Amino acid sequence: MTHFRLATLLLAGALAAPATAEVIRFEVTSPPQPAFQGREFGTAGRYERLAGRATIALDPADPRNAIIADIGLAPRNAQGRVEAVAEAVILRPQRGNGTLLLEVPNRGRDLVGQLFNDVAANDLLLDREPGNGFLMRQGYTLVWVGWQSDIPSGEGRGAGLRMDAPLVPGVTGPSREEFVFEAATGPLTAPQTVRLTYPAATRDGATLTVRARPGDERATPPGLAFRFLDDQRIEITRPPGFDSAALYELIYTAREPTVQGMAFAAIRDLASFLRWNTGAENPLAREGRGTVDRAVLTGISQSGRVVRDFLYQGFNEDTRGRQVYDAMLPHIPGSRRSYTNARFAQPGRNPTPHEDRHYPADQFPFTYAVTEDHLTGRRDGLLLRCRLTNTCPRIMQVDSEYEFWGARASLLVTDTRGHHVELPPEVRAYALAGHPHFAMASAVMARNPRCALPVNPLQGGAPLRALLVALETWMREGVEPPATRYPTRAAGTLVPAAGLFPAIPGAGYAGMHAPAQLVDNSVVPPVVRGEYTVLLPRADADGNAIGGIRLPVIEAPRATYTGWNPRAEGFAPGMPCTNTGAVLPFAATRAERQAVGDPRPSIEERYPDAAAYVAAVRAAAERLQAERLLLPEDVAAMVAAAQADTLARLRR
Repeated sequence: MTHFRLATLLLAGALAAPATAEVIRFEVTSPPQPAFQGREFGTAGRYERLAGRATIALDPADPRNAIIADIGLAPRNAQGRVEAVAEAVILRPQRGNGTLLLEVPNRGRDLVGQLFNDVAANDLLLDREPGNGFLMRQGYTLVWVGWQSDIPSGEGRGAGLRMDAPLVPGVTGPSREEFVFEAATGPLTAPQTVRLTYPAATRDGATLTVRARPGDERATPPGLAFRFLDDQRIEITRPPGFDSAALYELIYTAREPTVQGMAFAAIRDLASFLRWNTGAENPLAREGRGTVDRAVLTGISQSGRVVRDFLYQGFNEDTRGRQVYDAMLPHIPGSRRSYTNARFAQPGRNPTPHEDRHYPADQFPFTYAVTEDHLTGRRDGLLLRCRLTNTCPRIMQVDSEYEFWGARASLLVTDTRGHHVELPPEVRAYALAGHPHFAMASAVMARNPRCALPVNPLQGGAPLRALLVALETWMREGVEPPATRYPTRAAGTLVPAAGLFPAIPGAGYAGMHAPAQLVDNSVVPPVVRGEYTVLLPRADADGNAIGGIRLPVIEAPRATYTGWNPRAEGFAPGMPCTNTGAVLPFAATRAERQAVGDPRPSIEERYPDAAAYVAAVRAAAERLQAERLLLPEDVAAMVAAAQADTLARLRR
């Protein structure tokens, strides 16, 4: 079928598509074009890219939709449905593997290319660069759908995909904004202009406070002031005596909340439409037959949290009772979910050790199995709703080591008191030992002015590629994937913070990590009502985590790689640096390490020559390949990198 004819059919379908899976229109905004300059990707052949806008129309009375906050108050169309419009981009192969891989965009951006294909953010979504071509060589049909209503539209312009959701007229209520000006230039007291998520219903009664750290009392010191520039912008005058990481909190009366929870319906209904609608209006339907028969939902960081929330709130069942996604791959969410399905939601909020800590994005339940919250007596689990409808997918959750320090990841495998909990049979969990939250494949050890130690550059693409291959085989053939590789209390690799790290000179380890708190958001400002037990990965004598997937950089180390990094002076010193880990290189010689009192053997003590180091890397990589945690191509790349690095060192 020609591009012109397909585009014509799609546009016709936009006018008169049947109400299948709640998508009533799919309007093509960028017709199919060859992707990546027509490059071939093995048996998958060439890829085409198209962009469109999917209109969903939801029946508020349907129990599968009624869970959406404020949907019953939203404006309706002539058929009594509530509409939202989501931007979408599709990369489709000539000969696919039959699996639709839908990434929930991170703040509108594509990150799967950065993780699996070793390219920059949005390089796949915007047809800029395929990198190593991994996802294309596997034959995936790639889909992105906008879901946030609080980001600017910009598909094709770099700002990201979004969803236009309805506003709820006549509704007002309290809203809370938190601001940190770490990236601001000029004096610490210089005024800063910020945008509010929702417009003010009234400017009367709004209050602004400041705290140096999240556990401090809210204060209104001399010099702190603010003024409204309009209903959705304020200017904050900062007081003296606070550093760049100070937390500024505005509480005000907002109006017209967005029905932001329709995001979950957009993620549900577009995939359902693409899987089962056989009409010409479906861009994946050819000659009346769909090109996909399986679907995987993935998300990274913020959007990985959305994947967990999507599952928890029961959206893996579409409005015809079908299971939408056969498998899910949430990456680096820790034990958190999202602040999406609520009145005056703020889905961009990211609870960290320092910022956004008290937003309702990381509350019980934390794990997939049903457990009891010992502080409230409530019993719940992420799989509870899909168990009732028989729509639970196979799940692989992958976390970096940072998630234990910054995202309470231990609660994935413990109850709220810190006792061991087994994962359900359809769930696997993997932790990347020594990894920061997220890094590009091109990252190198570097300094960040906000962090006290050099920033950890490790990237998780290689094990994720192997895990995605295993997930595909598990989903299609029922072949069990690699067993869970995650620090646990039962194995003794998950322990309390005190004394778990060796005394390495310059490390500055103080056991600081993000707490898991029971936060009462029924009052404004919110109040902490209790704390849950958080445990951390046990380290070996080098300071590298014992549990999880230990890549050759950890098994054949030349440095200590941590999931934590203290904040530097001027940025709430001592608090954990958000989303980063640290690197503490080994001394080159025994004499150098003894001079500074470093207990870790030096590089010359570990590896008598370059060949010994390369052999250690090769052995570690081949063990992981045998365990299906690395692919042969990545084993070869790691060995080649070790050889090149040792050669470069010899030449210096």
